[in-house]
Amino acid sequence: MKAVQLVGHGGLDQLVYRDDVPTPAPAAGEVLIDVHACGMNNTDVWVREGAYGSETDAAEVSTWRRGRSTLEFPRIQGTDTVGVIAAVGDGVPAERVGERVMVDFSIYNRPEGDDSLADIDYIGHGRDGGYAEYVAVPAENAYEITADLTDAELATFCCAYLTAEQMLDRSRLAEGERVLVTGASGGVGSAIVQLARVRGAVPYAVTSAGKEDALREIGAEDTILRDTDDLVAETERVVGAPVDVVADLVAGPMFNDLLRILRPEGRYSTAGAIGGPVVDLDLRTMYLKQLELHGSSQGTRTAFRRLVRYISDGEIRPLLDRTFRLSDFHDAQRTFMSKTYIGKLVVVPDRHWDTVGASYAS
Repeated sequence: MKAVQLVGHGGLDQLVYRDDVPTPAPAAGEVLIDVHACGMNNTDVWVREGAYGSETDAAEVSTWRRGRSTLEFPRIQGTDTVGVIAAVGDGVPAERVGERVMVDFSIYNRPEGDDSLADIDYIGHGRDGGYAEYVAVPAENAYEITADLTDAELATFCCAYLTAEQMLDRSRLAEGERVLVTGASGGVGSAIVQLARVRGAVPYAVTSAGKEDALREIGAEDTILRDTDDLVAETERVVGAPVDVVADLVAGPMFNDLLRILRPEGRYSTAGAIGGPVVDLDLRTMYLKQLELHGSSQGTRTAFRRLVRYISDGEIRPLLDRTFRLSDFHDAQRTFMSKTYIGKLVVVPDRHWDTVGASYAS
């Protein structure tokens, strides 16, 4: 089959498009998916670059599971897989062949009913993912979707929305509370804006100039420009009331300001640090304001099933910026890293391009 393989840590040259990769066969309890679309995520880039550091050296080349990596090269990345079940392994009902499915990409390493994420891994890291024509996954990770959305649209949800929902779960965002969202135009940030509204909360978006109207359209109460001279003062002016929760995907130089923005006993949640992972923290700000700081990554089975319900009920909508052919993967990742778009980019295997991807190409 055709697939994009990550062959080592480094630049885009470490991503190789090949047409001779063995097509996987579903093992017992698994299904084989004919991939129609797969969304792109920051984790793809950081894993390629080995940019996760270690607890003792922030610059050390390290993959997503620090010190306990399951990444092996070559690896097919890609978490947000949507497609049709083409075959099933032993123990899986044959009637599942032909189902259109969205993949829960998490490898929980815990039994059903245990929502701990202490041992979590993911498809596209611990095993091959969806940047390919076919992928084999555990049958329980493949959720049939009948919503009136296209395959490319469905591929915008999985990683970003699950990450967003877990961040809001961790910070216990409640109806009527105000949440400040950084990186709001990206996949996770725009998901937080929508999911906050589903909870009855009021989201405010930190973003760059030119993206304000699009964020208001998806649910932001108002916007704050991230390059304003005084983020704290501008947020106070725009929000006009205390901020209960900060959902941060940027960190970097703005980190301390975000803690200042929070009300006493406010909650800070992060699942990313595109502005810089090493930050200055004045612990006095944290303890004198009685703040809570939450780290978050991926999400639980419970949260994923909630997302499936939101999709089925039409409570959240896809934000698909554009699609790329799988064979144009380098162009797709360059565009992804530029951050000049709103929402998600999706990759489509070339053989499904005309029916799945072409209409969203620009």
